[in-house]
Amino acid sequence: MRPWLVLHAFGIQFTEKLIPFDGFSESSQFKQTVAKYSPAGKDPFLQCSNSASPQADPLIIWEPLAIIEYRVEQNPQFKIWPRNVALHAQARSLCAEMQSCFFALRRHCPTNIDADLPQIGRLIWRDKLLVRKDIDRLKTAWRIILTLSKGPFLAGEFSALNAFYAPIITRIQTYELPVSEDTAPYMQRIRQHPSVKKSSKDAIENAVFRDFEELYRFNSKDIPDPAEFLV
Repeated sequence: MRPWLVLHAFGIQFTEKLIPFDGFSESSQFKQTVAKYSPAGKDPFLQCSNSASPQADPLIIWEPLAIIEYRVEQNPQFKIWPRNVALHAQARSLCAEMQSCFFALRRHCPTNIDADLPQIGRLIWRDKLLVRKDIDRLKTAWRIILTLSKGPFLAGEFSALNAFYAPIITRIQTYELPVSEDTAPYMQRIRQHPSVKKSSKDAIENAVFRDFEELYRFNSKDIPDPAEFLV
């Protein structure tokens, strides 16, 4: 979602290829297909012509931040990163933090953008201290950089930094985790951004449910005893 948001938001042309997900095992069709392109065997990845040697194999770039950086260098006319040096440095730091932290939130609140799970969210908030710590860190980081940049998005205008945090915002929304009054408007602006709305719409329309993929693939009203999911 992150590189897609950047490319779409700034009008950078690309062709999207959907690789259906059918499992985590190395023998799955998904893993076998991705392995043909990505050295890490994961998505997303960007395949493009090799400008250093047009006759060579296509250039493959994997990992979201590397994909974004490559496109930044190719499109310096766009403010994909803040022009202000200090804000740029903070934005890069927060992107790196996003990639390497918030494990409790990722684990206990799997992405499910087409469901409303406030009942599950309340149990997670009650029982999972590390989730509460992750949310506290997010609120603090957002508050600081919003204050420094004066908004309306993190570090000013919509940028790579906001694309990096958009998936986390969808998780907070799905589980209705508590946020502060000064960060709620920012989250709303992200949810209403045209590229975020387009990404979510496409994801829902193309979704294929795999029962092993998500812990909470239900609407909370359909769950007779949500506590059983919090073992």
